[in-house]
Amino acid sequence: MTVHTTPPEGGRIVEEPMAEALSRRYLAYALSTITNRALPDVRDGFKPVHRRIMYAMHQMRLNPQSAARKCAKVVGEVMGGYHPHGDASIYEALVRLAQDFAQRYPLVDGQGNFGNIDGDSAAAMRYTECKLTPAAVLLLEGIDQDAVDFRPTYDDQDEEPVVLPAGFPNLLANGSSGIAVGMATSIPPHNVGELIDACQLLLDKPSADVDELMQLVPGPDFPTGGVSVEGAASIREAYATGRGGVRVRARWETEDLGRGVWRVVITEIPYQVQKSKLIEQLADLIENKKAPLLADVRDESAEDIRLILEPKNRTIEPDMLMESLFKLSDLESRFPINMNVLDATGTPRVMSLKECLQAFLDHRRDVLNRRSNWRIEKIEKRLHLLEGLRIAFLNLDEVIRIIREDEQPKATLIARFNLTEVQADFILDTRLRQLARLEEMVIQQEYDKLAEELANLKALTSSEAKQWKAIGKELQAVRKALLSPRRTTMADAVDASAFVAPEAFIPREAITVILSDRGWIRAAKGKVDDPSELKFKEGDKLAFLVPAFTTDKLLIGASDGRIFTVGADKLASGRGHGEPLRLMIDLDEKAEIINVVAHEPNAKLLVASTAGYGFVAPENDLLAQKRGGKQVLNGEMKSMLRVSGDHVVTIGENIKTLIFPIAELPEMGRGKGVKLQSFKQGGLADVAVFNAETGPEWVDGGGRKRKWDDWRDWLGKRAGAGRQGPRGMRKFR
Repeated sequence: MTVHTTPPEGGRIVEEPMAEALSRRYLAYALSTITNRALPDVRDGFKPVHRRIMYAMHQMRLNPQSAARKCAKVVGEVMGGYHPHGDASIYEALVRLAQDFAQRYPLVDGQGNFGNIDGDSAAAMRYTECKLTPAAVLLLEGIDQDAVDFRPTYDDQDEEPVVLPAGFPNLLANGSSGIAVGMATSIPPHNVGELIDACQLLLDKPSADVDELMQLVPGPDFPTGGVSVEGAASIREAYATGRGGVRVRARWETEDLGRGVWRVVITEIPYQVQKSKLIEQLADLIENKKAPLLADVRDESAEDIRLILEPKNRTIEPDMLMESLFKLSDLESRFPINMNVLDATGTPRVMSLKECLQAFLDHRRDVLNRRSNWRIEKIEKRLHLLEGLRIAFLNLDEVIRIIREDEQPKATLIARFNLTEVQADFILDTRLRQLARLEEMVIQQEYDKLAEELANLKALTSSEAKQWKAIGKELQAVRKALLSPRRTTMADAVDASAFVAPEAFIPREAITVILSDRGWIRAAKGKVDDPSELKFKEGDKLAFLVPAFTTDKLLIGASDGRIFTVGADKLASGRGHGEPLRLMIDLDEKAEIINVVAHEPNAKLLVASTAGYGFVAPENDLLAQKRGGKQVLNGEMKSMLRVSGDHVVTIGENIKTLIFPIAELPEMGRGKGVKLQSFKQGGLADVAVFNAETGPEWVDGGGRKRKWDDWRDWLGKRAGAGRQGPRGMRKFR
């Protein structure tokens, strides 16, 4: 029995499918995140919080010439009037606008502690002060002249701009980043002089392509400088499609200390890399012996960055040291490019460099026309008043008499001189003595000047060519005001294949890899002569003992058919019990380790499944870069062993044995393979590879190795059933 209760006063019950209710509400949340929080507008390059900060500071008259005000006052104004969210998020956005290492052209002039490149936070908002910079004034210029649309604020008490007039292409000049629902944006900063030159090119040649634009905008220009090593082709692809990335390296130089001794001095680091974390990272590399060429790192920075890197010895080449560190640390970082923005209609989409610049120019034209129409309206009103004033001046005595004697001077003036009500009010509001001082020539001069300006403005609004020409002049003036030299140097692309592998710098030392039955792995120095002396945790025992070198890569085969790669230099010391192998690779809980081998370039492995299928795989193709390894064998892996002979011997769970030439097996990178031996019941028990000259060996029940002299009696074709093996044979090792 279902009982329906009446909801309390003001309540409501909505009956709808749960899936539909959730999807609709989540869609509303997603749209809100995309349009009101995470993605910038292509026209002014701002998200709502930054735009509201700029407008609130403009309303507070915090111009470059005025005194700075407490940031707490600004944050309170923004939160109370425009941005109904937490003060912390507003202050963080304000702080970022003031940081010269975060913004290529800072928009807030901060006084006090606004953080630093080490990653230290800014002081509390009650201690810091701020005002607008000249660059911010250029973005706001014309906002009081009906240049942009306004909309009601969240509480309908006031209005806020939908977009700022944007005197320069701020989106590309300062960049932007954000994560929305299902999409993200990442736009690097650029040099505004180069951007304006590109805009001028589009004004002169609207059909200009990305190659022509890149002659003027070769790539990003980060506030922290650095050296871009991405290469023109890759950057061109990013500018053409709106997606890509750019690699930036630290700027460094060699400092000669005499007698062949030198050190590296880093003067610029990649964008958004915190100096303190970079030093910590380099120190960890030294401590963990992953940067064998680096002896020490220290910070001698003051106002400018100065990191000192000392090599292990003077025989090391500086380029070799830096190449290894670029590979291992954030001295080289990749900044992703994803120019996902809101267009003029508020629709999110990925734009190319040309589309972003053209959207900015279209916005500037719209602003120019709106400001011109606003000015035309103002001039027409003033000319109307001046026309009435001129009539009053020509009949000054009569006007004064009417004002003094007439009971209704306004109506009389309108009737007597054919004035409008506005003109009559203006004359009556003017003091008599001021009216007397007015000279006809002064009135006429102002009238002629305004009439000329009105004609020019009307000509401007009616001619698209004149509008673009005016925009070009405005941009040229902005270019002079914001001109600054490029900070990020464009260098030749660095071939990733030419990078010196970090393994080349690892000291080559003999080790023995010890893997326990429960999956604990470690590396003992040198050779382990007596495995019985090795100690393990209670209940654990030795599973694999592999001789290797610190420079080797270990190939670890698992029963689920995957082969994992682990650097031998990354293994824990052999003094303790080591560390769980599962922390180093993403090994499934149900999977077992089949074998561990030290990788040999150009060598080959035989992989076989429990079902009796297998193939030969080149080891070079099995190296994996990810923790998840490589799926090599389709099926449950039974064996993975080095190909060190010319024949294969297999034994089934039915005790039947088969020998055939290894040449009958295909060479593959991955797959199921071919049938090694046929079984009526059961599967593969073991497999081995041997040379015909020496012959195979097998292990009896007591663990003793036996020679197999008459092995040729078991020689046959691959996929055969085989025959009963020697008495007591169960495995080959």
